[in-house]
Amino acid sequence: MNQEQLKKVAEGQGFIAALDQSGGSTPKALKLYGIEESAYNGEAEMFDLVHAMRTRIVASPAFDGRRVLGAILFEMTIDRQFEGMDAAAYLWERKQVVPFLKVDKGLAAEADGVQVMKPIPELDALLQRAAAKGVFGTKMRSVINEANQKGIDAVLDQQFEVGMQIVKAGLVPIIEPEVNIKAADKARIEEILKAGFIQRLDALPADAKVMLKLTLPEVDGFFKELVEHPRVVRVVALSGGYSRDDANARLARNPGVIASFSRALTEGLTAQQSDEEFNRELDKSIESIYRASIA
Repeated sequence: MNQEQLKKVAEGQGFIAALDQSGGSTPKALKLYGIEESAYNGEAEMFDLVHAMRTRIVASPAFDGRRVLGAILFEMTIDRQFEGMDAAAYLWERKQVVPFLKVDKGLAAEADGVQVMKPIPELDALLQRAAAKGVFGTKMRSVINEANQKGIDAVLDQQFEVGMQIVKAGLVPIIEPEVNIKAADKARIEEILKAGFIQRLDALPADAKVMLKLTLPEVDGFFKELVEHPRVVRVVALSGGYSRDDANARLARNPGVIASFSRALTEGLTAQQSDEEFNRELDKSIESIYRASIA
């Protein structure tokens, strides 16, 4: 584990950029960026276009390690380049931004009010490849739709089991059990989830380090015990469908939690903007999310 990167992620002021749009979420991300599905044929062209969008973001003078602590990449991205350099190396060496990798393969069908992750075949080989590329940590997402103890336990058990596989590979896992912001019993879900987290974190080996990526809570400051837990490097928040302004306002009311926004980060950016317009809009977005993260 790179100790300089660990210190930056654990103690730095800023946020984690989520640039890990994958197969299912890419058409929507491109549409918001001003590129309709009729503009490309097949997956290869689609992924080339979203890689061009990511490249434009990370290559922008607005995007660097002064405000952005880390960036989460899609698996295909670590085998591509930004401005002629391997993507993960570019982030760290050119921008001083710590690289992370999304490792999950999407969600299983809903059962017991949750969606656990689909199996992740050949994960060890992927982790080995990621470490060789200079990746610091990983991210994996499940979804919780209702306050079902059995379902929430299934999500946490799977996340922690895979998380320990990632820790053994020398990387830091970001555990992400997203709570649906439209869930009728969202506050109750968060109570069950926090209790389950504390129980499992307490049981980890003393030298294990994990990060948590959580939906912004209904009760301000609700994740204080998780932020302060000795096994937790950092608690980051997803925007989860909230607008950037709403997500920033909620984030600012949760001390110690920093952003890891995807859609809220790219809100307002379009392929049609000039570089000057694009960089100005991105700078405004980064500054607002940075301010909310350090509030």
